[in-house]
Amino acid sequence: MKHRVWMVQQEDGDFIETEITTPEPQAGQVLVKISASGVAVLDTKIRSGKAGHAKQPLPSVLGLDMAGTVVAVGPGITKFKPADEVYGMVGGVGGQQGTLAEYILADADLLAHKSKNLTMREAASLPLNAITAWEGLVDRANVSAGKSVLVQAGAGGVGHLVVQIAKAYGANVFATVSKEKSHLVESYGATPIDYNEKTAAQYLEELTAGEGFDIIYDTLGGKTLDDSFTVAKFYTGHVVSCLGWGTHALAPLSFRGATYSGVFTLMPLQTGRGRAHHGEILSHITELADKGLLRPLVSEQVFTTSNIAEAYASVAAGSKGKVVVEIQ
Repeated sequence: MKHRVWMVQQEDGDFIETEITTPEPQAGQVLVKISASGVAVLDTKIRSGKAGHAKQPLPSVLGLDMAGTVVAVGPGITKFKPADEVYGMVGGVGGQQGTLAEYILADADLLAHKSKNLTMREAASLPLNAITAWEGLVDRANVSAGKSVLVQAGAGGVGHLVVQIAKAYGANVFATVSKEKSHLVESYGATPIDYNEKTAAQYLEELTAGEGFDIIYDTLGGKTLDDSFTVAKFYTGHVVSCLGWGTHALAPLSFRGATYSGVFTLMPLQTGRGRAHHGEILSHITELADKGLLRPLVSEQVFTTSNIAEAYASVAAGSKGKVVVEIQ
């Protein structure tokens, strides 16, 4: 049996449809028929060869995220069975087949059952961003009821999920956002902060009387991460960043006695370390979605395998909501 994949031959190359042999699942593996493939900013960087931390040797099939239906399971798999709807971040880096394909052989540890409250498109938009949000907010910063959480770029791909997870845990959430998108974070129950009008020093004083926030989740890096160090709560504040790849002065954080954690979501996919935890995180995300406490922001534009390049261009142009390609 063969199936179609959409392969890129060179950096910034076209997506070329071709056929490859459909593999049989071995121990620990699940064969999934893909319904939708998510496209993140990271995917566009991988295609252009500008993701130094996430290289995918070309020619290759791209795509990290997917949602689909189990068609076969390998020996020893009891968590999943044929016809189960699943989702996960399962390939697309390190020479592993990506999700722009009709089928994918996935490590069962990386998968979770899809929420019945979400469409395939919505589920396919989640894995990378949701895992990133959870690892920082829950695993590193130990969010809990009553804590104050500041989300830098609260309407972004990771940020809007951090806001919703923090609210689900009972935190008091604030989010930096443009005035045009303030309604979005308000709809999730967070207090918007217009980053064009308020400096970090200003909202630190106005919202915390200078004491600082319990948790700051930075999704932008650069100056925003530097600003985050200055608004952490004295002694107990915790800054988390999923884009802390630059050179930063720790003095402002140290002088507040606060702490910092980095998030590198691709590590299990690239190294094999901690893969089962990714599946566990997505199971928690499914529970939140089942309870109506989390819903991803997905682009209204519909893309299919006939216009993948347009989907990638939409992401590069700054689409509103996660872009998803329907596999047809």
